[in-house]
Amino acid sequence: MKTRVAVIGVGALGKHHARILAALPGVDLVGVVDINESRAREIGGLVNAPSFTSAAEMFGHVDAVTVAVPTEAHLSVAVPFLERGIGVLVEKPLARSAREAREMIEAARASGAVFGVGHTERYNPAVAAVRPLLDHPRFIEVHRMGTFPDRSLDIDVVFDLMIHDLDVVLSIVPSEVVAVEAVGVAVLTQKPDIANARLKFASGCIANITASRISKDRVRKIRVFQRDAYLSVDYAAQEVERWRLVKGNGGMPAIDGGKLAVTNEEPLKRELADFVAAVRDKRDPGVTGADGLRAIQLAERITEEINKSLAPS
Repeated sequence: MKTRVAVIGVGALGKHHARILAALPGVDLVGVVDINESRAREIGGLVNAPSFTSAAEMFGHVDAVTVAVPTEAHLSVAVPFLERGIGVLVEKPLARSAREAREMIEAARASGAVFGVGHTERYNPAVAAVRPLLDHPRFIEVHRMGTFPDRSLDIDVVFDLMIHDLDVVLSIVPSEVVAVEAVGVAVLTQKPDIANARLKFASGCIANITASRISKDRVRKIRVFQRDAYLSVDYAAQEVERWRLVKGNGGMPAIDGGKLAVTNEEPLKRELADFVAAVRDKRDPGVTGADGLRAIQLAERITEEINKSLAPS
């Protein structure tokens, strides 16, 4: 029996949810929903699925939904499904605040609904390839630069872009964040469009993360430095490089390494396939509501530090 899924919100990202789910084995895309009726019809026509303008029309007809509406509407859209025990995948960021995130998590816990968060970079094949090679990272450098978007302007760059890397860094450094320094600048909107955060972990690891949505070029890279090794991940190209210190001739140290083999695949496809399998198997997906909450909590700490830096002295 196929898993019945609907996509709520078919804008810039939701249209790709619909495209992938329509072709995913074992899935019956029973509907696409958008408050913009013409948009819903357009995407529904492209993926050969019925279109609707109200999420409530999906009650009783789905086993799971993916939610790709603006962040401010995540809570109001997701909770009614979670309360009914219907599996929900909410696009990142999970919510506008930790309080809203907790409400969703509690609704899922109470009903037993499968609940996931769309931190797609966790499903990037390059990230998957580098994860087994990580050994007590000591310094992490991240750059995520994007051009000015026509979406997500209801949130700042920390919640819009940096949140991806906060989730990835938290997943590879199993240690508490003990200190946060951050600065941000509002350039084209009323909210910070470029930001930098320096995180210190109890393990001693330092992560320096920069995110911008006003850059000329697109850059999505993370570099990890650990004892005797340097690892570099290009999220967009899905490429990994590893360089290690090895003993050369005569015992002299030498640098050895290069690109590693990575089987390229669309991260969103991997994410959605995992979510559908989690609903079918009644298990947690790869990125849980608790993971999404941790990223939100850290994003809030960073935003608080940015606001301090912007406050008049």
